[in-house]
Amino acid sequence: MREPHRLIDLTAYALSATDGEIGELEQIYFDDRQWIVRYFVVRTGGWLLGRRVLIVPSVIKDVDNETKTIAIDLSREQIEHSPPVNTDKPVSKHYEQAYFRYYGWKPYWTGDLMQVAEPHLPEPAAGRPEEPEHPNLRSSDAVRNYGIRARDGEIGQVADFILEEPDWTIRYLEVDTRKWLPGKHILLETSWVEQVEWDVQQVSVDLSRETIETAPPYDPSKVIDREYQVALYKHYGTGAGND
Repeated sequence: MREPHRLIDLTAYALSATDGEIGELEQIYFDDRQWIVRYFVVRTGGWLLGRRVLIVPSVIKDVDNETKTIAIDLSREQIEHSPPVNTDKPVSKHYEQAYFRYYGWKPYWTGDLMQVAEPHLPEPAAGRPEEPEHPNLRSSDAVRNYGIRARDGEIGQVADFILEEPDWTIRYLEVDTRKWLPGKHILLETSWVEQVEWDVQQVSVDLSRETIETAPPYDPSKVIDREYQVALYKHYGTGAGND
């Protein structure tokens, strides 16, 4: 069974290498085309002076919800000597190449049939934000609070991300509709997302406001069980989903 996790809950978890703790999960970088986590951003403790490091999902061995720890298959020494990253800026392709060379891993994009050369883009108009080097590699901290727009108008904001083991896909966006339906949270499966617009900080979904208004409410304090997911899919008319 796939295990769902709210990202906001996981950020309280400690990460443990093969020979000791390394720090705490801070955020993720994800691909908004395939909705898969590419990197976990870890804020290290005093041993690296709080330096931030990137961890790929494939090295995660176990998530213990009782002790709130995430075990990874890397040593502290390996992590200490990994290429330093500046998380205040978007992750560059140059950095990713150096990162994968250091660990001796095959880069994820080499087997990604959707990874194509980006077309040449014109210079941005005055006052328009400059498009990032990799517009599909998103920071969860940046996308959290993006507006959610249905076919016929706005419906709320991204409040959190629901991740699923073992492949660490983003199955749902948690949406806070406080500006439209006060106090209500709902879940939207990422397959309903049409576009993530970085320049206007907006996520567009292929649903009507009425459909979302009558969706089963989501309680973040409760486990996302099979019964809730079936009710959610029946409401949106997409069946019971895939396990």
